[in-house]
Amino acid sequence: MDNRLKLLSVALLVVLAGCSGGAADGGAGGAESVSLTADASGSAEVEQAGGDDLPQVQRRAVIRNGQMELTVDDFNESRDAVEATAESYGGYVSDSNEYVNRRSGGTYRSGQLVVRVPSENFSAFMSETQNLGEVERVETSSEDVTDQLVDLEARLSNLRAQRDRLRDLYESANTTEDVLAVEERLTEVQIEIERLEAQKQSLEDRAALSTVRVSLSERPPGPAQWYDTPVLQAFSESVNGAFVALRALVVAVAYAAPYLVVFGGLLAILGSGAVVAGRAVLRRLTN
Repeated sequence: MDNRLKLLSVALLVVLAGCSGGAADGGAGGAESVSLTADASGSAEVEQAGGDDLPQVQRRAVIRNGQMELTVDDFNESRDAVEATAESYGGYVSDSNEYVNRRSGGTYRSGQLVVRVPSENFSAFMSETQNLGEVERVETSSEDVTDQLVDLEARLSNLRAQRDRLRDLYESANTTEDVLAVEERLTEVQIEIERLEAQKQSLEDRAALSTVRVSLSERPPGPAQWYDTPVLQAFSESVNGAFVALRALVVAVAYAAPYLVVFGGLLAILGSGAVVAGRAVLRRLTN
């Protein structure tokens, strides 16, 4: 019974330690506290309290994205050039698509490439890629996620400490009830650790490799002149046009036939009546 009370007491301390945040973990075991101070350039310095080492400059974690639209002479050559430029800067093409468009009897190609390039080469890649064609639109954006990463690391450190203490409790548990309680809490902590680690990894990957979407499009063909049409195509189109015109005439007659019959009959009756009336008038005048 005494062991069980001790175990429950220790478990309560673990839960309270988890709620207290990263500050409690920093004071336990004689760990050194860490503070962040910003310098004039906007970067952060990490200082260890009580240490004699010089402050270390922490790089800002910035997610940079870019998008550009280029009009090019040849889609395939420009696509290959974008891929080669990305590789020269340590990047790669992660996704791409291509379309064949039709206009004015001609075709032209267009598509988009999604390029991942190291963030330190982002500006250089953007500048060089713009020289591959006529620039229609360029957009860039950035997001500083340094504070998010620092917060995630502090939460992960706290959760890992909880996990270690829970594992010790699990090993020393004597009853099935205690084992199940500790195991349930240990599972919850492990799930939260994995979720935060995935979130942290995603931010780090996006900060390490910038994303640039490059849209390429050939110039659409202009309207074709009538004399540029091939002879056989012109003859075929003329024959088709004649058949279309004849069919339209037959359809028009079919639509007009009922009206012609009805109104033509009425006009014939009225005309006959007018003729009879005219003859009667003439007979009276002559008599």
